[in-house]
Amino acid sequence: MEFLRHIFGFDSDSPLLFTQFYFWAFFALVYSLFAIIMEVGAQSAQGTDKNIRLHLRNIFLMAVSWFFYYKTSGLFLLILLFVTLSDWLIANRIYKTKGERRAKWWLALSVVIDLGLLCYFKYAYFFTNAVNDMLGTEFAVFDIFAYIGNGFNTSGRFTVDNIILPVGISFYLFQVMSYTIDVYRGQVQPVRNILDFGFYVSFFPGLVAGPIVRANEFIPQLYRPFCLSKRLARLAIFWILNGLIKKIVLSDYLAVNFIDRVFENPLLFSGFENLFALFAYSLQVYADFSGYTDIAIGIAMLMGFYLPQNFDSPYKSRNPQEFWRRWHMSLSRWLKSYLYIPLGGNRSIFGKKIKNKITAGNFNSFITMLLGGLWHGASWNFVIWGALNGIGMIVYKIWVKMNWNIKMLLMTLLMGSLWVTYFMLNAPIWNIFLVWGSLLWAGTFIRYINWWVERRGNIAITGTPRATFTQGLANLWAIMQTFVFITFTRLFFRSSSNLDPATANQEAWETAINMVNQIGGAWDSSIIPDFLWEYRYVVGIFILGMAVHWLPNRAKRWYRLCFCKLPIWVIILMTVATVVGVYQFVTADLQAFIYFQF
Repeated sequence: MEFLRHIFGFDSDSPLLFTQFYFWAFFALVYSLFAIIMEVGAQSAQGTDKNIRLHLRNIFLMAVSWFFYYKTSGLFLLILLFVTLSDWLIANRIYKTKGERRAKWWLALSVVIDLGLLCYFKYAYFFTNAVNDMLGTEFAVFDIFAYIGNGFNTSGRFTVDNIILPVGISFYLFQVMSYTIDVYRGQVQPVRNILDFGFYVSFFPGLVAGPIVRANEFIPQLYRPFCLSKRLARLAIFWILNGLIKKIVLSDYLAVNFIDRVFENPLLFSGFENLFALFAYSLQVYADFSGYTDIAIGIAMLMGFYLPQNFDSPYKSRNPQEFWRRWHMSLSRWLKSYLYIPLGGNRSIFGKKIKNKITAGNFNSFITMLLGGLWHGASWNFVIWGALNGIGMIVYKIWVKMNWNIKMLLMTLLMGSLWVTYFMLNAPIWNIFLVWGSLLWAGTFIRYINWWVERRGNIAITGTPRATFTQGLANLWAIMQTFVFITFTRLFFRSSSNLDPATANQEAWETAINMVNQIGGAWDSSIIPDFLWEYRYVVGIFILGMAVHWLPNRAKRWYRLCFCKLPIWVIILMTVATVVGVYQFVTADLQAFIYFQF
């Protein structure tokens, strides 16, 4: 009984993770039953309904997905089932009342239900603390769902004064919202079978951390015959192994052995160590989230389904706008389709048409990034993080359209202002700005001189080796600028993560301030050689991870294709060797994926 309780029960301290052996035993059993169902369905379909095996497959995988979510979130499975039922019913009503005023009311009901659940579970502490701070009140959160649950038993097992965030609620709520909105817009036909819709919402590879799959991308796959070629099977294995390496070797190893130590108490570490932890965290969060996505894509592919690409080497971006086209691409597309465009895009602001498209576009981009930051977590630090990214995008859009003389003048004025502020205030934050501003000024000055020489000489050098070399240096400089900017914003992102919602704002702000003070304070350069030796494996893995990330896309495609062309026995040996090697890096309990908290 104890064994069965462990297998089928929910343990909040040990959620089902892709990196656990238990998950892969679970998936092996699921895939074996999946293969049997497909084979039996194929035999039963001869002379009868040819779609019978597809229905059997969809029902089976939906049930498996529900079990998977139960193992990660327990009774919060009821929330998933509720929104599945409500959005399916409402979308059908919208379709039947299409063109009538009632359709808009049905859509409003769906949005209120979905966003209401999201706000209740995710932002109860945030809004309660904000109201208490502004009005001096002493409101406390109350878990109405726990209270109702206690009404069905006499043990009072649920705590009513603590709201727990269900794993993956932001992802599946955005998914069902996109479906209902697309039905309202006439872009998607409603799914007539609730079992098929339930499968779309709960498909377990991407259920708890994305990617966010649009209905028009996934639902047609429910009715396609199962197809898995040898090359696709090999490619699926590659993605799974690639994801495990990213998660365990890069993300978990860096976090456990260095990053978490620094962020837990920045004052115990030097400015250089704090700065390195910040850059290492940029690699960690990418490896963690993209690693999950790679595994999800590989698992789905083995079952004949295709999830959208979610990352495209984001740290190769040359500006913040390009970064958000490469990072968490499914969320970026969602925000564009269901927030930026409804806000007015580059045409209007809050429904009022604006002649200046740049003004409208910049304002709506900023609001989108602000709310995108809030989507990631209920803390003012996440709002600051979103605002900084929004400002970065706006500054780039304005900067790229400027004349080089104006750019140089503005950068010189900025540097003068930073020097004055540095001497007047002499605070750590201004030390950081002065160093960073100096690097930006130097890069701008070099590019300005290059522009001035070419313009004065009226040299047409497009396509020449010199032009290619100059453009390459400019691209490299832009990539490094963007990486530094994104890494700086990560300070507010990481300091708000994995905290108790009741105290998140204060703890996150204190962590951010302490790290800024350490990075911007006086450095003792004599400790750097000792650090590089003591943490040589951490530094080596960081350098290796960034080097692989910055490889050209053609190089990555090449080694993927080489893997897919290998004989099956070689792939089996490589898989075993990779798994054994990867798990040598597990030095503590397996770390949950960072985006589970969102």
